[in-house]
Amino acid sequence: MSEPVAGPAEILGSAPVIEALAALEHERWAHWQRYLHGQGELGEDGSITIPAALVGRWARQMATPYVELSEDEKESDREQVRRYLPVIVAAMRGAGDGTCCRH
Repeated sequence: MSEPVAGPAEILGSAPVIEALAALEHERWAHWQRYLHGQGELGEDGSITIPAALVGRWARQMATPYVELSEDEKESDREQVRRYLPVIVAAMRGAGDGTCCRH
């Protein structure tokens, strides 16, 4: 008798896959923070002041549903998603055996 095959939710929710995706998310966040911090002006107290033009742009983007973004803005989001796909594809190919996430 064969073992039951794990479904997508079990595979993608497994600890190795979650850890691999969390590591990618941290890299994405750290990259964004480096960019964000580089755009602002460092104050004497260690705070960062973000230029009003960027605050306005990002506020508009935050308030805009994805389908209403410009094609360039959508492509920027797609680029981020593409970073996660190799882990997801490898996890599905490995059927939850953890091989997607071994370094």
